[in-house]
Amino acid sequence: MAVQREHDVVVDYGDLTVTGGISVFDERFDELFYYDGDDLGVTYTPKESKFRLWAPTASEAKVVFYEGWNEAEPVKTLAMERDVQGTWILSVKGDYQGRFYTYRVKVGQDWNEAVDPYARAVGVNGDRAAIIDLQSTNPEQWKYDSKPPFEAAVDAIIYELHVKDLSSHPHSGIVHKGKFLGLTEKGTRGPENIATGLDHITGLGVTHVQLLPIYDYATESVDETKLDQPQYNWGYDPKNYNVPEGSYATDPFIPGLRISELKQTVQALHERGLRVIMDVVYNHVYDWYLINFTKLVPGYYLRYKEDGTLSDGSFCGNECASERAMMRKFIVDSVVYWASEYHIDGFRFDLMGLMDVGTMNEIRRRLDAIDPSLITIGEGWIMDTVLPEEQRAHQNNAAKLPGFGHFNDDYRDAIKGNIFYFDQKGFISGGAGFEESIRKGVVGAIAYDDHIRNFANEPDQTVNYVECHDNHTLWDKIVLSTSEEPEERRIGMHRLASAMILTSQGIPFLHAGQEFMRTKGGVENSYKSPVEVNWLDWERCAAHQDNVAYLRELIALRLSHPAFRLRTAEQIREHLHFEPVPEHCVAYTLRNHAGGDAAEHIYVLYNTRTESVRVELPELGDWSMRFGGEHVTELKGNCLEADGIGMIVLVVR
Repeated sequence: MAVQREHDVVVDYGDLTVTGGISVFDERFDELFYYDGDDLGVTYTPKESKFRLWAPTASEAKVVFYEGWNEAEPVKTLAMERDVQGTWILSVKGDYQGRFYTYRVKVGQDWNEAVDPYARAVGVNGDRAAIIDLQSTNPEQWKYDSKPPFEAAVDAIIYELHVKDLSSHPHSGIVHKGKFLGLTEKGTRGPENIATGLDHITGLGVTHVQLLPIYDYATESVDETKLDQPQYNWGYDPKNYNVPEGSYATDPFIPGLRISELKQTVQALHERGLRVIMDVVYNHVYDWYLINFTKLVPGYYLRYKEDGTLSDGSFCGNECASERAMMRKFIVDSVVYWASEYHIDGFRFDLMGLMDVGTMNEIRRRLDAIDPSLITIGEGWIMDTVLPEEQRAHQNNAAKLPGFGHFNDDYRDAIKGNIFYFDQKGFISGGAGFEESIRKGVVGAIAYDDHIRNFANEPDQTVNYVECHDNHTLWDKIVLSTSEEPEERRIGMHRLASAMILTSQGIPFLHAGQEFMRTKGGVENSYKSPVEVNWLDWERCAAHQDNVAYLRELIALRLSHPAFRLRTAEQIREHLHFEPVPEHCVAYTLRNHAGGDAAEHIYVLYNTRTESVRVELPELGDWSMRFGGEHVTELKGNCLEADGIGMIVLVVR
């Protein structure tokens, strides 16, 4: 059976006599060929290496051994034996550590060669798998590595970071620029002797560092053999899912080094009180035709429309068929592997709305068995795909996805203006009519009352943010939408946006550099822009230390008041009350020691009015200043007069 595809490529789905007449597109295929074992890939010991490959449509399969990562001719090729559920096995005696290998399968009339999907180590650029003793990659004291204490997802304060961005600036003070090890360095200093790198991050008080993709990715803009040349990419192009990216290692030619250095990085972050979230991309692959999945079992791992073309809700050319049994198994196995082998503390799922509910819930179930405190968040966007609506892991199905936080794009756009209309104002910049949307965000996107309803059942199902790696930074969006405003007022808008994120119910999320008003010079999506556009500008950080201090104080405010981190929707409905204020303001109280807070009552005002405003405070006791005193011109009895764009927090002790 062969089907014509784009670029005049013919994909041979194999001889149906091999599968008993059942096509990969037949629903019975999964029933017949699902393999539930935990030994796919290679199992290494110094005395023997065992291989198991799932390739049910292949009539023959071989393991091809190479001496190095780029030799044209193999050292030897050994035939595999067909085993249960469409798997192939081979055992070889002797110590094969350091040997490179691929699989070669005959599908129909064609022989295809591919990297093991379950590879845990690879050579340069990921074109060959490497056999390795994972124990040898463990840093000293790795078995004693302990995760920083952490209870509930709403206690997290997430800091999103690209590995290269942190250290590449010439004045970062970091030796290992653009490398995993750059995140491990202590005592680094930048302009005006400011703390940089890891010291800067820990000084902010965040709880989690979320790393943009650190698995081995495929892209034309990064070649691991040419790391002396300028190269940059975000990494949303999966190639080898279970292997760290080689360009972040000090030497990508040594297969085990990238593994060891990533483990050192995780360990260093844990030692400094930071947990690590991994950004993962299981919704699509980089090149549908060249990826190992398609070469080994053509037609199985990706989604197709009725006309035979690929479903492309990702806008990357393809989608992974997460609902297929062996694709689901691979994704779940992969997540569990990162959590277990690398001690990863959470996962952010790219375009999660393209994945199926069943797979996501299985991931959550398996992670709960390891450690219930591991965080799972994702982009629950509603996207066009052939996957049935009721199976999609997006915001509208959040009720089916307990324990998954969805990025709250409605709150983001209400705060700063629609990201796709660059000049559109939001709440912070004087836009009209956003108050109701702000209230929805404040309560953590839950069903609060008859008027305020949203997608979340519980507050840990919403991730509140105003900027991330995608689209314009918050500062650039403000500049584009407020051409008439002076810089001082823009700074007020920027501070207020961050303040809202850190005082709303749910999980707060910050983008690296947000603390010093990061700019990318107006570049909207910098995924393959030069590193100079993307790096953290430590000179700008030095020039805006007052804003860094402001964010640090905001984080401390949230961490010191459990009222801002209520665990359940029921608690929010019980303790959070909105208060009457003029247009362009939102105010609320957190009453009666909400969440066990030491403060009896807390009053929060978000003010975007440029002129002075007077509000009446609820008669709950003697109000005193807690935060934002620079915006208070009078606080007397139950009367508050505020001036300037910003947030004010009052308390009754």
